[in-house]
Amino acid sequence: MIINEEKKEKVILVGVSRDDTDIDISLDELAELIKTAGGEVVGRITQNLDNFNNKTYVGSGKLEEIRYFIDTLEADAICCDDELSPVQMRNLNDMLNVKIMDRTMVILDIFAARAQTHEGKIQVELAQMQYRAAKLIGLGKQMSRTGGGIGTRGPGEKKLEIDRRRIHDRISLLKKELVEVVKHRDTARKSRQRNNKKVAAIVGYTNAGKSTLLNTLTGADILSEDKLFATLDPTTRVLNLSNNQEILLTDTVGFISKLPHNLIDAFKSTLEEAVYADIIIHVVDASDPEYDTKMKVVYDTLRSLKVENKPIITLFNKCDVLNHEEILVDNRADKTLRISAKTEYGLTEFKDILLDFMRNGKKLSEMFIPFSESGKLFELKKKYEITEEKYEEDGIHLMGYF
Repeated sequence: MIINEEKKEKVILVGVSRDDTDIDISLDELAELIKTAGGEVVGRITQNLDNFNNKTYVGSGKLEEIRYFIDTLEADAICCDDELSPVQMRNLNDMLNVKIMDRTMVILDIFAARAQTHEGKIQVELAQMQYRAAKLIGLGKQMSRTGGGIGTRGPGEKKLEIDRRRIHDRISLLKKELVEVVKHRDTARKSRQRNNKKVAAIVGYTNAGKSTLLNTLTGADILSEDKLFATLDPTTRVLNLSNNQEILLTDTVGFISKLPHNLIDAFKSTLEEAVYADIIIHVVDASDPEYDTKMKVVYDTLRSLKVENKPIITLFNKCDVLNHEEILVDNRADKTLRISAKTEYGLTEFKDILLDFMRNGKKLSEMFIPFSESGKLFELKKKYEITEEKYEEDGIHLMGYF
């Protein structure tokens, strides 16, 4: 549990607004993260700065305001909207005497709560340990604070006196375990390639409806909630299309603004499903007023993973709650489509689009197989889409995309 049942941790959000940021939108998302992690947001404080204060994140005058609100609101912690340096964390600890958290710490805590598989748990703990190693100086006093609050799940519940050497030993061990997991994933990937299985990776901003889409299309029965990072571990299911064609759909970890680098590194083997996929399915919450900004985050993350030259189908999800006259555009996609994963609106057309992509480079043509070579038919059906099959006196006549 992140919190005990009697009392939620009261948190004040702190954000720095720069020219390139919309601080209100960012803090709204941070508030959702705190809520998802089990905390309660009791206030928010912002400051306009050209750059973060290297020592305290915000300026000295704003620190006095934060201290006042901590006392007035009886807050247990503050959470900064950006990742803090060890010096910033240490100084804020010394000056405010409450738990100091940043966006990265909260995201890591949520990931720790969501990881179910062995691979997911290894990845999360590795990211947490790397975070702790980088913040060890700043966490000095905080590591001795009591309370099982936000930002302390997983490794945080172990001995708080863990020193740098032990952390790095643990990181080395986790990396070795992850190498074995990656080998298993690579073996599964090569097996799919040998069997000529096409793979579509479902990507998107967290809570866009990726899991709901996979559930509706394949009956995957994945947890699907209106929460950030409701699911974490990737799931692959078979989607049956027409003419006995199949494609593998793989759900991936939801993206988010300011996704911690440690998480990207730790989850690289999972996120690489998009790198090796044949098609990218980009799910967008079209009901979100900021959907365009979140689409940019997804594309920036894909670029950082070197996901390039892949056909992209953008699905504008949750269109059942939209005005159908509203214009939805993604100029970076090869195809766009309005859908509702919940009501199944547009999903038949989506399957047709997938089938067209699988036919790319192939032409509808005829093929003849003499009965003496009928053993080839099984392999042909695995490799190609057969639309018609006739048995004549001279042999087997096929029509399909070859």
